[in-house]
Amino acid sequence: MAEGGKPRMWDRWTSHREEVLQSDLMQSWYATRSRRRALAAAGLAGLAMIWAGTVVSWHLAPSDTAMWVTISLLGVSVVTTVPVIGALNVATRGTMSLAESRLDERQVAERLRAFTVAHRIMLAVLVAVVVAVLAADTEHVPMAAVVVGVIALFETHMLLPVLVAGWRMPDPPPDDEEDEEDEDDASAG
Repeated sequence: MAEGGKPRMWDRWTSHREEVLQSDLMQSWYATRSRRRALAAAGLAGLAMIWAGTVVSWHLAPSDTAMWVTISLLGVSVVTTVPVIGALNVATRGTMSLAESRLDERQVAERLRAFTVAHRIMLAVLVAVVVAVLAADTEHVPMAAVVVGVIALFETHMLLPVLVAGWRMPDPPPDDEEDEEDEDDASAG
């Protein structure tokens, strides 16, 4: 608490984020495992667009075509990934975005698993990038390709844990009330 008994701005922001992440905002987007996996796939498609922009810049830069195609791919990537990451953050109840002190033991364990898997995937991405760069003609590397490649690496590193958590998240167990209704229907029939 700050002076005068009012919560500090950071505390208000944190509690607002927690409320949003605990809400059922856009629930139809992530209600089932298959929908969460579709969201994760859409997030991967958004990342792939940034990588495609790197390839375009590598082969066509410096040119107006390379610039416009790369900017277009980056724009579509942002429009795709922002709602996906928002929905997956709500679906995982903030497992990947809240401070560890705000999570329960199950969420902390899931967070660690997601980071571990994302770390392994990122290692494979880095190895693939190194192999691709070594195999390519690197005599004249356009600076635009380097910049877009660094952006692609950064975005991949930042978004993979959320995408992995959304992909791995199981469906919640069925409600007990539904089970009791099913048993009542079976005994009545």
